[in-house]
Amino acid sequence: MNKFTTSIPTKAQDIIQKALQNKRYELLEPEAKELIEAFGITTTRHTVTSSVTDALQAATALGYPVVLKIVSPDISHKTDVGGVKVGIRDDAGVKIAYEEIMKNVNMKMPDARIHGIIVEEMAAPSTEVIVGGLRDPQFGPAVMFGLGGIFVEIYKDVSFRIAPLEEYEALDMIHEIKGSKVLKGFRNTEALDITALAQTILKVSNIMISLEEIKEIDLNPVIVYPKGVKAVDARIILSRL
Repeated sequence: MNKFTTSIPTKAQDIIQKALQNKRYELLEPEAKELIEAFGITTTRHTVTSSVTDALQAATALGYPVVLKIVSPDISHKTDVGGVKVGIRDDAGVKIAYEEIMKNVNMKMPDARIHGIIVEEMAAPSTEVIVGGLRDPQFGPAVMFGLGGIFVEIYKDVSFRIAPLEEYEALDMIHEIKGSKVLKGFRNTEALDITALAQTILKVSNIMISLEEIKEIDLNPVIVYPKGVKAVDARIILSRL
């Protein structure tokens, strides 16, 4: 059954147009997460804050533990500038993390424009995968899938398909990588939700087909659970048309 649909959420179009009007070609993380959520991809609950007080309120509302990340159009790789703090378990930790992130960024990238600090739930651990999309000059929109960590970095264990995809193609992408045993239940571990993962791949395919302005999309990591999946981080690059 073909899951491709031509309907484009208005919210997604608005996010892209706002970025392009501001001459930004990489969406901020909160924008990228809003966009994928508009296409039905589950992501971490989050709030963008502009003060320690706001961050404390957001953390209390989300529930501990939480993660803090810098939000800036000038910072693509947040960890490189000390802009990420994970595993924060109380109010004191939020205050310290917020101040340390601001100090790190001001020291390493003093000219960076700061839009705030995102406070998000810390997703429960499980198997991590990568789902991505790219717009190839020759073949057009394509989708990529692979397991996270060393499977991608060392073994290059990934699969590709040209978009749009049908469900059987998304499942084929999952099963054809060498590390797929990890997802099916390995050494007494519980089998993970391959059906939900396949739907996520289909939704990324839909995004790439629906929004020609998107050059690349990188959901890394996507955490796969025995029931459901959750995209922890999202990066979206727009074309310079």
